[in-house]
Amino acid sequence: MPHPQEDLLIAKQIAPTAMRLLVLQVLQQHAAALSLTDVEQLLQPVDRVTVHRTLKTFTEKGLAHRIEDGSGAAKYALCEPACTPELHQDLHVHFFCTSCRETSCLPTVAVPAITLPGAYQVQETSLVMKGRCARCAAPTETMQ
Repeated sequence: MPHPQEDLLIAKQIAPTAMRLLVLQVLQQHAAALSLTDVEQLLQPVDRVTVHRTLKTFTEKGLAHRIEDGSGAAKYALCEPACTPELHQDLHVHFFCTSCRETSCLPTVAVPAITLPGAYQVQETSLVMKGRCARCAAPTETMQ
């Protein structure tokens, strides 16, 4: 019987081990980007080093991207299907909610092109916006 998660790993040239399948499943089940600690807690008990290596492999193979949102812990989210190890297609805005502390990918909001002066050579571009996410900013119903 076909296993879509195994097929996805194989398509990205990642050997489908049990841990890799579990980490992939966790990333697929969460809309917000997750830190190493988040993944580790969701999969308890698990070896932290193995989870770290799995996330690193996913990033290197174009399956996930790493987000530095200023919270002190890198977060990980699945890439767009077109991402490759050589070229991540994830030039979109990331949003860090200062209330719930979740980081979300906003793939419909592109990072604007910026031209740098002189001999500056860009190697990586990211844009993190901070504020309150839609869920936290929504008015709460008053109790009667």
